[in-house]
Amino acid sequence: MNVSASPSALTLRQVVIDLAVMSVIGVFLGLIGPFGTIATPLAWRLASWLAFAWLGYAIYRPMGSLVDWGERALDLPRAGLWVAAVLVATLPMSFAVQLITGLPAPALWPGLEVMTATYFSVLVIGGAVTLLFNLLEPGQREASASPAPEPAPAPAPAVSAPPANPLLDQLPPELGSAIIALEMEDHYVRVHTMLGSALVLMRMRDAVALMGETEGAQVHRSWWVARGAVEDVLREGRNIRLLLPRGIEAPVARAKIAELREARWI
Repeated sequence: MNVSASPSALTLRQVVIDLAVMSVIGVFLGLIGPFGTIATPLAWRLASWLAFAWLGYAIYRPMGSLVDWGERALDLPRAGLWVAAVLVATLPMSFAVQLITGLPAPALWPGLEVMTATYFSVLVIGGAVTLLFNLLEPGQREASASPAPEPAPAPAPAVSAPPANPLLDQLPPELGSAIIALEMEDHYVRVHTMLGSALVLMRMRDAVALMGETEGAQVHRSWWVARGAVEDVLREGRNIRLLLPRGIEAPVARAKIAELREARWI
């Protein structure tokens, strides 16, 4: 059973917020007119930069999924993957910018020198905006989009309620509370229990911290595993994976192998 805590609704809200941010950036760039665009009429300048902002989001944003895949599957550093992703995404974006700025004239090859200058101009803006979005934490963006809640009345002194756990509170009741692993997926954490899994909008390190005294280890940049959930150790050459209930396989980073051997996990 695989239960998802309404990820589509969360994703739609995130996209709406992201597009609103991109619209503000597009209007700002349209007003200041960087890279020589200040010479064009204001209305055309604003329309062009808004189009660049939305198109840039459509091109650069999917790169996040490739970065997450490369980090999980290849165990590569996230920062380096983002640099490579931005360099690659800037290529189609540069051609799109050249096409839009040339309208309404027919599309013609402007020459290598012009395309190189366009590429580096797009790279500066695309890289800066990508860095901005990576610095914005999803939890902060969610909080800024919602009004501050009313302060709750203080509980009666005689009532002793157990402390709330934001991680367990977001899981559907049918999944129970026996967490066996945490898996990072983009800005979400997939929480695996003995009964199924669900997506939670949270940073990986915050989710690991909420596991409290549960014995476990972060065996990979994208995986935390409860020690009691390990059923077997799978080896394929130099690659090691931990077999968990429900057929889940958690990869072990090569940098973690010695540490796990010393702790007698493997």
